[in-house]
Amino acid sequence: MRSSVGVLALSALLVAGCGAMGGPDGGTEGGGDASAGAAAVARAADKTEKLTSLRYRMTGRMPEEGRIEAEGAIATEPPAMSLKSVVLSGPDKGTGEVRLVGGAVYWGSDEANEDGKHWIKFGAPGRSTTPGGLAVDSGPMADKVRQNPAQESAFLTAADDLEKTGTETVGGVRTTHYQGTATLDAIRASYADEDKNVRQRREQALAQYEKAGVDELTMDVWIDDAEHTRQLRMRGFGRHGELDVTVTLRDLGKPVTVKAPPASDTVDMAEEMRKAGG
Repeated sequence: MRSSVGVLALSALLVAGCGAMGGPDGGTEGGGDASAGAAAVARAADKTEKLTSLRYRMTGRMPEEGRIEAEGAIATEPPAMSLKSVVLSGPDKGTGEVRLVGGAVYWGSDEANEDGKHWIKFGAPGRSTTPGGLAVDSGPMADKVRQNPAQESAFLTAADDLEKTGTETVGGVRTTHYQGTATLDAIRASYADEDKNVRQRREQALAQYEKAGVDELTMDVWIDDAEHTRQLRMRGFGRHGELDVTVTLRDLGKPVTVKAPPASDTVDMAEEMRKAGG
């Protein structure tokens, strides 16, 4: 079960890393001025956060897992989410998926468990342990459903060297490309005056990089003419290796439907715990 556990853990990490990153409005874009660029990036992060649905693709390399790919979809009305991740190399090679449907969290893997089933259902968010011994807290995943991965683009506002590098086409859409580098300490200082909830969400996002031993991020953000973040790239190096992940957004505002896995292929943890008398 090592592969399935590793991929499920990666799915949880990817979800936890999608921190909500709002930003101040105001300012006008112009030239390579860092403050104007920061204002444009902040506006796009804020506007993208308010979208009620979108899909995204994630590709690149994680420090410990190696090469990864992921496909995600989120909706807030009603709350729903799916994230399918693939580890392409290493001991944890395999496919895992997380879904949030009707308030329940489902974890799935391409490897069947001892019951021959590929999915585990967690009801009301909380802590529990899977039949394979994997400790799971589904609360944070459920909390993340109203957040989307583009929000980390606001990290770029902390870069002193932020600059506009030109225009490029992303997914058939014309975008403006911004780039810069900032330490995690500078990013943390940039939201020090935000309210408690904002600080907590941003800390959750930073924690994933700190866990990997990354203390500085080089960031690229692509923003379309409607002031939406269309693509985000994060790069860095840490004690566990290279980080280089690109997230591309699509279908902004289009309906998203997430279906629960077949009951016949799902272990219901609430039912299992009732059977165990706990």
